[in-house]
Amino acid sequence: MGEIEQRPTPGSRLGAPENSGISTLEHGQKPPPTPSGKLMSIKIQMLDDTQEAFEVPQRAPGKVLLDAVCNHLNLVEGDYFGLEFPDHKKITVWLDLLKPIVKQIRRPKHVVVKFVVKFFPPDHTQLQEELTRYLFALQVKQDLARGRLTCNDTSAALLISHIVQSEIGDFDEALDREHLAKNKYIPQQDALEDKIVEFHHNHIGQTPAESDFQLLEIARRLEMYGIRLHPAKDREGTKINLAVANTGILVFQGFTKINAFNWAKVRKLSFKRKRFLVKLRPDANSSYQDTLEFLMASRDFCKSFWKICVEHHAFFRLFEEPKPKPKPVLFSRGSSFRFSGRTQKQVLDYVKEGGHKKVQFERKHSKIHSIRSLAMQPAEPNSEVPKQSQQSASLTFGEGAESPGGQRCQPGKDVNTSTEESGPRPSPTGKRSPPGSKQADRATTAPAEDEEEAIADRTPQSKPQAPQPSTELSVNSQGGAAPASVTLSPNLSPDTKQASPLISPLLNDQACPRTDDEEEGRRKVPGGDTRRFPTDKAYFIAKEVSTTERTYLKDLEVITSWFQSSVSKEDSMPEALKSLIFPNFEPLHKFHTNFLKEIEQRLALWEGRSNAHIRGDYQRIGDVMLKNIQGMKHLAAHLWKHSEALEALENGIRSSRKLESFCRDFELQKVCYLPLNTFLLRPLQRLMHYKQVLERLCKHHPPSHGDFRDCRAALAEITEMVAQLHSTMIKMENFQKLHELKKDLIGIDNLVIPGREFIRLGSLSKLSGKGLQQRMFFLFNDVLLYTSRGLTASNQFKVHGQLSLYGMTIEESEDEWGVPHCLTLRGQRQSIVVAASSRSEMDKWMEDIQMAIDLAEKSSGPTPEFLASSPPDSKSPEEATVADQESEDDLSASRTSLERQAPHRGNTMVHVCWHRNTSVSMVDFSIAVENQLSGNLLRKFKNSNGWQKLWVVFTNFCLFFYKSHQDNHPLASLPLLGYSLTIPSESENIHKDHVFKLHFKSHVYYFRAESEYTFERWMEVIRSATSSASRAHILSHKESHVY
Repeated sequence: MGEIEQRPTPGSRLGAPENSGISTLEHGQKPPPTPSGKLMSIKIQMLDDTQEAFEVPQRAPGKVLLDAVCNHLNLVEGDYFGLEFPDHKKITVWLDLLKPIVKQIRRPKHVVVKFVVKFFPPDHTQLQEELTRYLFALQVKQDLARGRLTCNDTSAALLISHIVQSEIGDFDEALDREHLAKNKYIPQQDALEDKIVEFHHNHIGQTPAESDFQLLEIARRLEMYGIRLHPAKDREGTKINLAVANTGILVFQGFTKINAFNWAKVRKLSFKRKRFLVKLRPDANSSYQDTLEFLMASRDFCKSFWKICVEHHAFFRLFEEPKPKPKPVLFSRGSSFRFSGRTQKQVLDYVKEGGHKKVQFERKHSKIHSIRSLAMQPAEPNSEVPKQSQQSASLTFGEGAESPGGQRCQPGKDVNTSTEESGPRPSPTGKRSPPGSKQADRATTAPAEDEEEAIADRTPQSKPQAPQPSTELSVNSQGGAAPASVTLSPNLSPDTKQASPLISPLLNDQACPRTDDEEEGRRKVPGGDTRRFPTDKAYFIAKEVSTTERTYLKDLEVITSWFQSSVSKEDSMPEALKSLIFPNFEPLHKFHTNFLKEIEQRLALWEGRSNAHIRGDYQRIGDVMLKNIQGMKHLAAHLWKHSEALEALENGIRSSRKLESFCRDFELQKVCYLPLNTFLLRPLQRLMHYKQVLERLCKHHPPSHGDFRDCRAALAEITEMVAQLHSTMIKMENFQKLHELKKDLIGIDNLVIPGREFIRLGSLSKLSGKGLQQRMFFLFNDVLLYTSRGLTASNQFKVHGQLSLYGMTIEESEDEWGVPHCLTLRGQRQSIVVAASSRSEMDKWMEDIQMAIDLAEKSSGPTPEFLASSPPDSKSPEEATVADQESEDDLSASRTSLERQAPHRGNTMVHVCWHRNTSVSMVDFSIAVENQLSGNLLRKFKNSNGWQKLWVVFTNFCLFFYKSHQDNHPLASLPLLGYSLTIPSESENIHKDHVFKLHFKSHVYYFRAESEYTFERWMEVIRSATSSASRAHILSHKESHVY
């Protein structure tokens, strides 16, 4: 009797590995060598109905043939597919990847092996590659035609309409009917023709990639999606059908599902002769017997189904490929069969980490130009599905990207392929360009998602625009072609999920000018006199005031210049709101422009650039600071208005869709590199920076120093101002953060309510019926939300549920579930089990959740439900008609509410935490506000020789890179959460002073500061972003400041 029994520990039931062995995905690992010997030819029927002939060694295992097919198709996610064939008893079976092919296919010349989808994931958004989704769409098309995918007429017509859109393009009734007459997609197609044509009319402008996505979106909701029925009988002799899916074992009567046994309920699967046995875990609430028995037609049928169940369980439930059982010494009992290949988690991790190269492919049946085209087409910002990735020959490559024209993935040297036509034209599915062709040369890939993000203009295009004769393209967030100024947000279309390409020539290791040791040479005066460049710490503190003041002025200009200019061009903002914002920012901009001039004049004298012989009185900054801080007190009335302006702007956005759309479009411009409401808080935050600088100066100077008295007086003045604005600042930071999070969430209406405080957000794995699944958690002082990332044009997170903190308990449950860093949260209505990525992450969550529970207990009672209902629509009457039109749910067009969401930046802190599997708290955000820094740094890549000079701004846990401080917008950014900050070791051969190193996985950057002081300052502020301090340490730190 063959059997498989899961490990007895609860953790194995969830897919937790027993130990951290070497992953099958580690870079540098190679597949086992292909056996040499006599070759045999095997015909493979592809999903587009063409046939390919593959020659493989007779003794080769099945994996060699599957790999050859995947390499031929340039298919990265080949693990979802398999090869099936009729054995000698005419039973359709899967090719065993571990057994020799010759032992499975006895007469290969007379057998056609089919390449088909084997594992259907629960959500098609888990398929990262456009080619994979195209092949899944072909499988759905096949299943429809063969009657496997049964559904009602409306669903069938809708599915076919998407297939027609992908094959012939936009609606043309005559062409549609002609095409449907020639192609039969379903047995009773004639009766549905009018419906198909009607639905097709709604898909105008939809690309083939979008059609595939929509097709799979509809298909996955059908009960028979991915189901392969296996006839059987129950104990009473009733005819039934068994099937296996990602969730467990299903029981059908005809085409109706009558029962399901989740993997979590199944303790053991086995078969004896033609009896298939399912042993269930004890359940007091269940009426089922401990062991269920099903009778199948024969032992071979039974064993075949058992094998499929074993493979599905391993693929969807385990973290990594199960290890082979040791061979018995004397005799064997049961089957030695095991799952071979990567699990779904390993496939997702592999693609997410960018361990592959994007390639082109053609669609056999599509009459429109649907290759991953090199032609430029404007991106559609409101599309739910990413456009087909398009790239240009002039694309530059970030570190880690493969060079153009690099060697393509080919089958092993003993595996040869030849095309055998089964129709009038060869299969283009696996078509590849000749090695020397332009298309091969143009093939490129994007680096892993943690590379720097090129920042560019993200203004959505309301109308299609004619292609521009641009000489450089970059991959946009929807995977389509865009001008080089389009944003490259991390990962957010399926085709670019693993990538945040570094496209900017300036920030590119392969194509940028370098500065090397000549920078040091410029600092030296002939004769070795270096007096023109002071080395006193006070000078570098004063220089920090200058560099950060430049950034502050640029931030003010976002409001006073860029935003005001955009507002003046469109009648979207009420006059009252204009008069509240701009008149209270313009005086600040004027004042700080003069302040910066004074600082720079003083630094010029200090350095000797104006008069090299004047010393003493000009080597100080306290007098300039005192004079200007006293001047700022006259601007206090404007500062008090900024919190009011922030509230008024958010209220205006909530009440006017026109203003909401305008502000959203402005945020997509490259000059608005942070959320718009962040800039409204900059003047209040800047006061804290002045206070910190003056504290450092007072600490540095002895009381006898000439500058000490002015510095101390200036510190007293600024401390008084900060104290007055302290409570307002705390309130506004929380208010701003709640509104920022609101943009990242869908499925929740009234997130911003009086008294609600944000505490922490981050990624945790939640236990569900499908095992451990990544979820994004948001902790507030009254409720805990959990969400999943939806694959939408808006890149938002969909709220799945909430837990009131009132009456909640939290406990470690690693021993109970056998999963590392596991917590159980027990609410009054529901309990959930979550796992953190590390012990430190678990401790942070436990500390913050316990604190939030204590706060909730002190409140009046549990928080009311706020996910189900929406507040009354307060939009203005003239906008109500538009709102009503937008809210109509056009089911016939398969449009969802997600599709109508606005475009949204994909590089927010929420997305960074999701992709780097970490968390960040409001306390961390507050510390980050204090730790803002600007200045010149030299940067070097891991494999480059020269150093590149950049203007770098550190804010919001992120480094923003500029060519110079005069630039209006950053060229690239590097989110630092998850990065490690160290000093290079001797073996790295840097041999320079003041160098620090940032690294995350395979991404390594070196940065060089100009002095010991600036080196220490950069280390201090970056460390605050890469490693969170304990709450106790932070709170004590905060109490030592007035703010």
